[in-house]
Amino acid sequence: MKQEFIFIGPPGSGKGTQTILLSKEYNLPHIDTGSLLREEIAMGTKEGKLADSFISKGQLAPIEVVSSIIKNRLKRTDCSNGFILDGYPRSVEQLTALDNILKEIDGNNKVSLKAFYFDIAQDELIERLVNRRTCKNCGAIYNLKTMNLKDKNKCEKCGGELIKRDDDTEEVAKKRFETYFNQTAPLIELYEKRGQLIRIDASRTIDEIYKELTGAVKENVYS
Repeated sequence: MKQEFIFIGPPGSGKGTQTILLSKEYNLPHIDTGSLLREEIAMGTKEGKLADSFISKGQLAPIEVVSSIIKNRLKRTDCSNGFILDGYPRSVEQLTALDNILKEIDGNNKVSLKAFYFDIAQDELIERLVNRRTCKNCGAIYNLKTMNLKDKNKCEKCGGELIKRDDDTEEVAKKRFETYFNQTAPLIELYEKRGQLIRIDASRTIDEIYKELTGAVKENVYS
C-alpha cells in the first residue's frame, strides 16, 4: 500500500529534521516545499520571483505556484510507493488543491494517508527560529542553541557554509506565526475529522520526538 505522510506545524517546529530521519528509515522521498520554492527563487523563474515577493514578507506563496511545483514533484517515479510531504498544505485552499493532485496521481491505487501535527508553543518556536542556520550547499538545518556543533559556521554533513536565512528573524517569525494560525491551523481540525491526524509533542529533543514519531507510524500505519 502506498504511504503518504503529511507533516503539519508552524515554522521551526522541527518538521524538516524529523522528515529527513523518517525518510531514511522508511525509504520514502522527503518532499520539502520550502526547498523546492527556494530553488525556483534561486533560478529566478517567473514562479520563483512571484513566490519570493510573498515569502520575504512572511506570507504564503500563491497557491497556483506552489501547487504546480508540488504536482510535478509528486509525479516522479521515486514517489510511486509513497512520500513525506513537509510544508504543504498550508491553507484550506492548498488542502483542496492537494486532494485534487493526489486524486489524479493515485487513481484507484490503495493509499494510506496520515497527517502528523507537530505541536509546540509559539515563544519556543520564535527562539528556535532566530537560532536556526541552514547549509548554503545541501540545505541541512541546524540550531545553534539546541545542537552541539563543533563549528557553528560549517555544515557537519558537507562542510558548506551555515547561513541565517533572511526570514529567520523575530519580526518575520511573528508574521509567519500570524499567517500560520490564521490559515494553517484549521487544517488540524479538518484532518482530525477525516481520522487522519496524529499529534506529536514537538517541544522535546530531536531523539525524543523521533521516538514518538516512529512509534506512531508503526502503530497507525505499519501495524
